[in-house]
Amino acid sequence: MHWTRRMKRTLDILFSAMALLVLSPLLLLVAILLRCTGEGCVLYRQERIGMGGGTFYLYKFVTMRKGSDSSPAGFLTASNDHRVLPFGRILRATKINELPQLYNVLLGDMSFIGPRPQVRPHFDVYADQVKKEIIKVRPGLSGIASIVFRDEGSLLAKCGRDKGQCYAEDIAPYKGELEVWYVQHQSLMLDASLVFLTALVVLLPRTGRCIQLFGDLPQPASVLLSASLASSQADPRAIHHASSTEGSWRSRMYRMAAISSKSQKVFRGPV
Repeated sequence: MHWTRRMKRTLDILFSAMALLVLSPLLLLVAILLRCTGEGCVLYRQERIGMGGGTFYLYKFVTMRKGSDSSPAGFLTASNDHRVLPFGRILRATKINELPQLYNVLLGDMSFIGPRPQVRPHFDVYADQVKKEIIKVRPGLSGIASIVFRDEGSLLAKCGRDKGQCYAEDIAPYKGELEVWYVQHQSLMLDASLVFLTALVVLLPRTGRCIQLFGDLPQPASVLLSASLASSQADPRAIHHASSTEGSWRSRMYRMAAISSKSQKVFRGPV
């Protein structure tokens, strides 16, 4: 395990540095557009919970109006949130707003794959055992919960009741189970699979529901989530084949690609 962590950190440093270099023209362009079309701000930093329970500042491109965190809606953002800037909607939909976190990965605050770092109020919603598990590893730029809840904003918009209550009672418990599952199953091959799947759902939003590729993944207990996830299920024959066939992580990655090409329904599962 110690060797795996050292290797993972080495890969994080290498690939985050390369990504920052390659993406620097895009990052500069986004910064200029935000400066010209937004409210004058380019980067937004927010305190999040990291490995060991400590805090760090997470960086994003600005997508919301100034003072949004102190509004009644707080840290939760629904898909129809009026606080989101016009250009910010594009950045959020494409996840480009998350790219500054490559700097967090380079610094060692985060990893490419891991439990998504939470603000203190959302972290405190987790059960104590969940908290103990997820702070054992570096938080991630993406992860299994980020993929499953890629379109969390739509779930919040459709929940039909207070968004804070919906998050605490329906979303957070299942998200916590997914994060714990990752911590208990972490490996370099699993990380590679999740990097591939992250790219798939970002580049091909019509990719179907892929979480059933992992046969032992926890299933949602919430009626709201069960209905929402079931409505976005991909080709059942492909899912059944993927979930019932034993094989290596590499073969699962091949099956992910096969399912994405067959899928006809939408599943966007956020960050």
